[in-house]
Amino acid sequence: MAIGNKSIFDRLVIFEMANNHSGDVEHGKALIRKYAEVAKKFPEFRCVIKFQYRDIPTFIHPDFKERFDFKYVKRFSETALPEEAFIEMKKCADECGILTACTPFDEVSVDRVIKHGFDFLKIASCSFTDWPLLEKAASAGKPVIISTAGARQEDINNVVSFFEHRQIDFALMHCVGSYPTPDTELELNQLDYYQHLFPGLPVGFSTHEDPENYTAVMLAVAKGALILERHVGLPTEKYSLNAYSSTPEQTEKWLAAAQKAYAMCGVKEERRSISEKEASDLQGLQRGVFVKAPVKKGERIKSENLFYAIPCLPGQMRANDLSKYLELTAQEDLPANAPVMFDNTQIINRRSAVLSIIRELGALLASSGVPLMNRMNLELSHHYGIDKFKHSGCAIITCINREYCKKIIALLPGQNNPTHTHKQKEETFHVLYGDMTLELNGVKKTFHPGDLIVVERGVAHSFGSDTGAVMEEISTTHFPNDSFYDDPAIQSAEQRKTYMTFYADWLKDGGKTIR
Repeated sequence: MAIGNKSIFDRLVIFEMANNHSGDVEHGKALIRKYAEVAKKFPEFRCVIKFQYRDIPTFIHPDFKERFDFKYVKRFSETALPEEAFIEMKKCADECGILTACTPFDEVSVDRVIKHGFDFLKIASCSFTDWPLLEKAASAGKPVIISTAGARQEDINNVVSFFEHRQIDFALMHCVGSYPTPDTELELNQLDYYQHLFPGLPVGFSTHEDPENYTAVMLAVAKGALILERHVGLPTEKYSLNAYSSTPEQTEKWLAAAQKAYAMCGVKEERRSISEKEASDLQGLQRGVFVKAPVKKGERIKSENLFYAIPCLPGQMRANDLSKYLELTAQEDLPANAPVMFDNTQIINRRSAVLSIIRELGALLASSGVPLMNRMNLELSHHYGIDKFKHSGCAIITCINREYCKKIIALLPGQNNPTHTHKQKEETFHVLYGDMTLELNGVKKTFHPGDLIVVERGVAHSFGSDTGAVMEEISTTHFPNDSFYDDPAIQSAEQRKTYMTFYADWLKDGGKTIR
């Protein structure tokens, strides 16, 4: 989907003058000047004064020009102004330094929008599927803002597609065509709906609610409205306002509410910054890491010998700093209840090594096409340390372990699992992908997908793969500590396994997306 430039529409506020100039150029100019003053009080918004253009000779059918029993014929005829008058008001807006937009209701008016140099072109809700007008508007080369009151979903899809295909910067405005709109009909969730339906498309809120309603605009901002539109007017002894147009004072309150909402909502599409005070306040509530029993210098600090409590001293590790990837070694003798400090502890973080392994495993398993459960308990068996896993070890996914057991075992290219025996379980390997070399009682043989190999209790065996392999292990119940390795260094190693839980989507993109 080709989406327009959001920055063009960001925090755009449209003052819809409509026919509130009342057919009086001087009144229209006074209105423009007043709202330009309002705009200057809110520099964080890009304020726009919006006109409406109708070419009355062609817009109203000749036979109905005097039929004032038709409401809109009467209204538009009584407030009609010649082109020169609109040019004069447009010039006033330019001199006041305020942006301008215009809603044309016919093709002649589109030409005038172009000729008069407006910054934005607006499509009214009543013109949403006026295809002759849309074709003309699309040729104007202006950013387009489109109101959606009364539009069917099929129509919205078609109009969005129409402007996308013409590579025009455009925005969609949620709008309800009731004048004024009751609170119960505001339907502000449509802003969420549009953003879900058209990701990246700028959306806004064109309002017709009671001018004293300042909550709706705050909710619209919170729901992601980039553009805000409000009917405005300048009441005088001669000219009054309709029920859905705001006075300058009401507009200021409306903008202040929007301003407050933006401030409360904060940044979008990025993580907010954390103040020093917030960080300090939170750290005061975080638990420090302490040892339960004495630890000698050079001894590994095991997780089971740790407890967590407040206060956390300056320079002390917090529970928040811990990770299953960390290896902690005491750099000095630590008595019971002593704090674990950053300067008295050697800290090795294995996270990058583990993630590198996970990415390779993800690519291997994705290539194998072996179907896996959505939620997986993964075990990395690293006999000589995680840093040597790609040479010695294997990855094990336990599917089920009852009176019978099933596991998926993955071997990276060049990886080997050292010689060992089981006393309690008997197992059968079923090769699913790649080639696997298995050594049974000193005899090596290479197996291929589909092969089955039974390993009886007490039989010494090792396995590996030059190319990478995935196999199924089917066995009797698996018991912890039932693997007995020929190398005593493996048997005495304290931490030769890393456990983690993953979901199936970790395989996407060859394992590049890691949770």
